[in-house]
Amino acid sequence: MKIAVIGAGGVGGFFGAKLAAAGCDVTFVARGNHLRAMREHGLRVRGTRSADGTGDDLHLRDVNAVEDVGQIAHADLILIAVKLWDTEALAPTLRRLTDGGAAVVSFQNGVHKDEILRRHLPAEATFGGVSYIASVIAEPGIIEYKGALQRLVFGEFDRSVSPRVQAFHAACVKAGFQADISEDITRTIWEKFVFLVGLSGTTSSMRQPIGPIRSNPQTRAFLHDVMREVVAVGRAKGVALAENFADDRLAFSDTLQPDMTSSMHHDLQRGNRLEVPWLSGGVAAYGRELGVPTPCNRAIADVLALYAEGTRESSRAVQGT
Repeated sequence: MKIAVIGAGGVGGFFGAKLAAAGCDVTFVARGNHLRAMREHGLRVRGTRSADGTGDDLHLRDVNAVEDVGQIAHADLILIAVKLWDTEALAPTLRRLTDGGAAVVSFQNGVHKDEILRRHLPAEATFGGVSYIASVIAEPGIIEYKGALQRLVFGEFDRSVSPRVQAFHAACVKAGFQADISEDITRTIWEKFVFLVGLSGTTSSMRQPIGPIRSNPQTRAFLHDVMREVVAVGRAKGVALAENFADDRLAFSDTLQPDMTSSMHHDLQRGNRLEVPWLSGGVAAYGRELGVPTPCNRAIADVLALYAEGTRESSRAVQGT
């Protein structure tokens, strides 16, 4: 399978490296120092270190990496893993590849990603995806991940099990990480969105990891309310979410390591641009359109508005590539 991975950050870098090591023909699209490091020294994937200093490492020495989508002649599958703000500009550049037969799957955060892609690409070219992993660019050319959760879920929006989905699933299984085909990928994407908005919004606005937030009765209730608003918006849009799904996600938060935080919290700490307009801000916007109250998500978007564009010069770089 010939795969183009657009965005070689925590998600694209990790899963792309695994797929390449398993024999897929992978081309990464990356930028800046990360691209230079990949070309000169390869791409390293580094797991959480054990007490004796060892970890589950992978070094992809020969990396096919380019700076622009236009440098890719052909692909069977385009895996998108850039930050959300790049999607609008990226989508039209993929039309040449989809006209040549490429399928597109986004493993970006949120629910707006596929709406944007379908505005620029044939609907039949895309299928849906969700990623589950805690990983970041530790330094140029090095992806670092924490924990054992390394999972992709994907499927066709019409709920069929297509040959392209089956082929990608087989490639993922061969690469050695968990992969599942969803029977209702729209619901799966929204199920992740519920918790993602809760985690990113509270950890970023409160500047704390999940442990203290879930332990304090007042902040725990706020987390619960944030997620309930997302469920209400999703149900109003026709997504088959259980009415009490926020209760399930609150219970799930109790199973996480207390120091777990969100990528948006990391971006805030580093002065990088934030995805808040597509997370809590996106929920608030949907709420206005649908007549669904979203006061908690609006509060988060308002609190983080001064930081949304980043607070230092390096925030202008694309953090997902």
